[in-house]
Amino acid sequence: MSMLRVAVIGVGYLGRFHALIYSRLAAVELVGVVDSDAERAAAVAAEAGTRVWASAEALFDQIDAVSIVVPTSAHLAVARPFLARGIHVLLEKPIAVNTAEGAELVELAEQRGALLQIGHLERFNAGVMALAGRIREPRYLEAQRLGAFVERATDVDVVTDLMIHDIDIILALVDSDLTEVRAVGTPVLTEHVDIASARLEFANGAVANVVASRVSEKKIRRIRVFQPRNYLSLDFAEQRLDVATREEVEGQTRPSILRESIALEAVKPLDAEIAAFVQAVARGQSPLVDGRVGLRALEVALQVRERMAAMEPMTLSH
Repeated sequence: MSMLRVAVIGVGYLGRFHALIYSRLAAVELVGVVDSDAERAAAVAAEAGTRVWASAEALFDQIDAVSIVVPTSAHLAVARPFLARGIHVLLEKPIAVNTAEGAELVELAEQRGALLQIGHLERFNAGVMALAGRIREPRYLEAQRLGAFVERATDVDVVTDLMIHDIDIILALVDSDLTEVRAVGTPVLTEHVDIASARLEFANGAVANVVASRVSEKKIRRIRVFQPRNYLSLDFAEQRLDVATREEVEGQTRPSILRESIALEAVKPLDAEIAAFVQAVARGQSPLVDGRVGLRALEVALQVRERMAAMEPMTLSH
């Protein structure tokens, strides 16, 4: 099998890791990197054992696939010409700044036969994969993603920076149409909303409460799922999945509760995400988080943002 020729556009904090991971994959040739900061590009290229290219355009005839790790506002402009040429794209989340731009990328990828994967890397978290395998009929879900303030991604609000991860996970777990969104949030240390809470209601009766903060003292990353006879709690930080299941015991009037902690495989989500992208390209398969999945997560995130601005519920009709 021929080597997959790949490049990375944008080698800041996260893009650097993309380049390093590609450089370690046996089936991949890291053709090069591009970044607006020439010094940073040179440093990452040296670290990853590749070269710097002057522009993204210079790579059009040199690669089969590309990771695009640039500010969200530049996603459309950077990704569009690659997709138009049938080059496969791993695009960091969110897919775009709005649904119109996101839909344009999705449609272009489909028209040109290019694979478009969106970087919702929590889908590749070992805990999330284990949790998804135990979901039957989720009725109530709680997600918390809280962290201390850092000078990163302050050009967007906490909804599209952090909450969108849990929105994407919940949409996948519930697998039902969203009927109502309620949300509140406020700026604290930036000009954008830094802490937000949303309530998502689904057509099948499931309800999810989601909280995200980048101005909290304590780091908490947790999701809990309640379903008939079963309760699951995933701690992302501890990489621990706890399960409590009701069991009927013959001869006892009261049910017993079986408690277990699921051993999780040590998986680095970004490594797994990039490996899955490479595999999807090699096999011609649709990725786990394709463009339409990323677009739906963005749509809900923007609905949360709208409800925060209006402070009133949004009822959705289908």
